[in-house]
Amino acid sequence: MTRGMQAGRQTTLREQVSVAGVGVHSGSPVTVTIHPAEADTGVVFWRARNDGRKDREFSASFRSVTATEFATVLGDHSGPAVSTTEHVLAALYGLGIDNAVVEVDGPEIPIMDGSAAPFVDAIDQAGVVTMPARRRYIKVLKPVRVDADGCSGELRPHSRGLCVEAEIEFDHPLIGRQALAVDVEPHLFRRELARARTFGFMRDVAKLWSAGYALGASLENTVVVAENRILNTEGTRFPDEFVRHKIVDAIGDLALAGAPLIGAYRSVRGGHKLNHAVVTALMTDATAWTYCEMEEPVRRTRGHADLAVGFAAPAYGPDLS
Repeated sequence: MTRGMQAGRQTTLREQVSVAGVGVHSGSPVTVTIHPAEADTGVVFWRARNDGRKDREFSASFRSVTATEFATVLGDHSGPAVSTTEHVLAALYGLGIDNAVVEVDGPEIPIMDGSAAPFVDAIDQAGVVTMPARRRYIKVLKPVRVDADGCSGELRPHSRGLCVEAEIEFDHPLIGRQALAVDVEPHLFRRELARARTFGFMRDVAKLWSAGYALGASLENTVVVAENRILNTEGTRFPDEFVRHKIVDAIGDLALAGAPLIGAYRSVRGGHKLNHAVVTALMTDATAWTYCEMEEPVRRTRGHADLAVGFAAPAYGPDLS
């Protein structure tokens, strides 16, 4: 856990902090301010109006998901409100933040550098405080699995904490097959996952632009894969950055269960749609989970990626699920 944090107690930010950037799909400027929140608030999104006043408020919950094709979009009965929520949610979950209000002055969380790292840096800047209230976990009691279109996702019982395993396959020599399993802890999330960026194929860009998507995408916020090389000057941040980013996305989507999970999640060729389907399947089956408390954090780290050539799966378009 982060220094001073206790696994059995809830947390929030010490003070508010803001980050600003552009939306990866809209290309429009947007500012996100993460505020401290009282115990048992959970993560709440505020969609702000042009005058800075709160327009809409909704919980970060699987029930608030309105779309999952290109990103995880949250909203309410009035319709979609905030898109591309997965990276900020992953940062909050990965650093063990239970309570926060995420204020957004536009329709999309800024993409920043394409990773969760800028949100991690912002949270570190604000500081984290432990609260007197006990933390409540969701413990997976039995396997819950979803299969769709050659993809699969499964949550199953696990001894302590959350383990996330992802496997991806792309018919491209620079990606191929990658697999990685990690126990989600703040120090590991910060070091091994947060900096992994979103990625896409150059061959898909024109199609997305013509459909009105990826208007804010650039080499500053996306790992762009051409036919035989990475177009970004600095290359990749990890040899297996692609699967690491898929794990970041999965953590953000799993955060929508509403409380920290005690379970193991495995995704094969998955994406936002599949992640959401598995969380929904779990939470709507009252026999598959229970609330509990836990005193000590998990202290294990698991494997590195396995690479081999696989088969085609578009990364810059809709998630495969």
